[in-house]
Amino acid sequence: MVLSVSDQPVLDVAYDTIMLGKQALIFTESKLSAEKTAEDLARIIRKKQPRMEEHLALADKLLKSVGSPTKQCKRLSICVMSGVAFHHAGLVSEQRTLLENAFRDGTITTLCATPTLAYGVDTPAYRVILKSLKRYSGQWGMAWIPVLEYLQFCGRAGRPKFHDDHGEAIAIAKDDIEHDKIHAQYILGLPEDIASKLAVEPVLRTHILSLIASDFASSREQLILFFSRTFWAHQYKDMLQLEKIIDKMLALLVSWGFLLKNDDDFVSAADLGKNMLNATPLGKRVAELYLDPYTAHVMLNGVQKSGRAVPKVFGVLQLISHTLQMRPLLRLRVKDHEVVQQSLMEHYDELLVMEPTIYDPAYDEFLESIKTSMFFEDWMSEHTEEQLLEKHNVRPGEVQGKVATADWLLYALGEMLPFVHAHHLITEVKKLRMRMQYGVKEELLTLLRFDGVGRVRARRLFKHGLIDVPSLKKADVATLARIVGKATAAKIKEQVGQKSDAANLITQPFLA
Repeated sequence: MVLSVSDQPVLDVAYDTIMLGKQALIFTESKLSAEKTAEDLARIIRKKQPRMEEHLALADKLLKSVGSPTKQCKRLSICVMSGVAFHHAGLVSEQRTLLENAFRDGTITTLCATPTLAYGVDTPAYRVILKSLKRYSGQWGMAWIPVLEYLQFCGRAGRPKFHDDHGEAIAIAKDDIEHDKIHAQYILGLPEDIASKLAVEPVLRTHILSLIASDFASSREQLILFFSRTFWAHQYKDMLQLEKIIDKMLALLVSWGFLLKNDDDFVSAADLGKNMLNATPLGKRVAELYLDPYTAHVMLNGVQKSGRAVPKVFGVLQLISHTLQMRPLLRLRVKDHEVVQQSLMEHYDELLVMEPTIYDPAYDEFLESIKTSMFFEDWMSEHTEEQLLEKHNVRPGEVQGKVATADWLLYALGEMLPFVHAHHLITEVKKLRMRMQYGVKEELLTLLRFDGVGRVRARRLFKHGLIDVPSLKKADVATLARIVGKATAAKIKEQVGQKSDAANLITQPFLA
């Protein structure tokens, strides 16, 4: 019999687990739900149990893991003081690692998480509580999750390492109808068949180019032979249709300039089988970057057809935001439409990916690419993580993820430019990439070359007129220490060749 401590069954079951001296994983349908569930449970525990030292210490570490703690960080810290936490992609990697380790060692008794925790992270629990078996699926609204995903969740229950002889997985049903649905579909249902990912075009064309560029397959026949031995072919069974798909991919790779034409009379991809398959120098570099050839084509095509000697920053940001690799894009909320449309009009002449008609099914994704570009623009305008959370609903961990993806795409773009005779853009892309990494305006790039100087310290130095090497050499070491701290001031003086000034840095405390 589960003790009732609230009007929510999921909280009652979680609290009962704690009373048994056990741990629970609660899987929720969204980041917001994970946070709210953790806060509600922490509120109950706070009324019934005293705070423990290890919880307070962990809460402090979680706050310090972010340079400027956001409201999300503070809410997490409050939850952790009661031994409860939420876990999702919106947390920075250091916070996620701290929570996972704390759950393994028993400091955290209950972890409320999104489905991402069920994959690749070893965090078993005595009880797995499934708050909902539905997920948001875009235009289709809320949909039931696959049976395979349900089994993945349930597989987290039971901890043999802690001498549990069994584990419990509990799905919460809202009513009798949902109870019957869960029982029939998940308890009695069979898992779905596994489908080969090679059937997905971005994966297939990437592998085809890689096989040719690495000389693993040097003719159409060798390529067909290779794919005939894959799980994809075993599952598909129709090799003639597979050959047509592969021929289509070959033709596209030739038209995009990643594969060489064999002669001037090139007609179709099928003719490639009569000769050797060879990647162009550009195709080889795209394969080495492990970049989807279509993404490479779109980025190069956008830059080359921009009509500008140097594309505008917003145009490049929208170009990389429009790629498959950047998905999921920032979702448009109702209140965002007017602002996004205004930004679209302001930057319309700068775009490198043209606006589709409003009747095009891809129009919403196009607007989301504009919103994502606006987020990157604010990040590089030195908005704080709290401001990004308030304005764009992007959490610190999501900022890290988006910035890392953008950095990779900009790197790939810079690597491809020499092959299309666009050497004049390489420096501009490098500057944009550095701005993306640090989240700064261009005026701070010189200061970021110094070890120990990030976006915050660079801005402090700039505000005090210390904008380059000559001004830093002239600066009094004591004044410099007051701006960025003694240790960083000493590093800067050493890096500008003034080791004696660094060595003589006075020892009285300074305010950073």
